[in-house]
Amino acid sequence: MPEQKTIGFLFIQGFADWEYGLLAASAVEWFGARAVSLTPDGKPVTGISGFQLVPDRSTGADENTDLDAVTVIGSDQWFGKAPPDIAELLKSVASRGGVVGGICAGTLALARAGMFEKAKHTSNGRDWINRHEAGYAGDRNYQDVPHAVADGTVVSAPGSAPGTFALAFLKTLYPERGSDLAQMRTLFAKEYAEGS
Repeated sequence: MPEQKTIGFLFIQGFADWEYGLLAASAVEWFGARAVSLTPDGKPVTGISGFQLVPDRSTGADENTDLDAVTVIGSDQWFGKAPPDIAELLKSVASRGGVVGGICAGTLALARAGMFEKAKHTSNGRDWINRHEAGYAGDRNYQDVPHAVADGTVVSAPGSAPGTFALAFLKTLYPERGSDLAQMRTLFAKEYAEGS
C-alpha cells in the first residue's frame, strides 16, 4: 500500500467555494490522500456562499511539516490591503519537494513567495496579475491560457478552471497514477462533450 499523502488546503476570509471541491474530493476518494484545512490564524473563515469553514490548523510552517502539498484557494482578500503572508509555508513545502498550487487570486500568494520565478504559470489573466502584483519575480513565465499550468512542482490556474486545476495538481502529486488520472479527465470532460 503506498504511503498516504497529505494535502493542505489554505483558505482565507471570502474564499471561493467552487475552487477546491473537485481537487479535495478527488484526492481523498480516488487517491487516498488526507486533506487538511488551513487558515492563517487557525480560526474559522466564511466563504463567498456564506458557508463557514472550521480549519484543522493554522498556516504556520512548523505546524505543517507533514504536508506533501499545499494549495491556496482564491479570495478577494488576496488583493486586499493586508493579505496574509504565507510565504514561509509555501517555501517550506517547496523546499522539501512538495507540490505548491494556487488558483484564482490564490496565485498572488505564490507570486509574492517567489514560486513563479522559474516556473511557467497562469492566473486570471496577464493584466490581472500584473495589476495586483506588478513586477513579481517570473512575470515573463506567464502563460495566457484558460486552463491550469503545471511546471515542476508548481501548479496554477484561473478561477474559472477548477477541473483542470484538480487534474494538473493530482498529476503532479501522483505522476505514477496515469490511468486514474485519465479516468478522471474522461469523467470531467463528459460535462462538456455535448451541447447544453
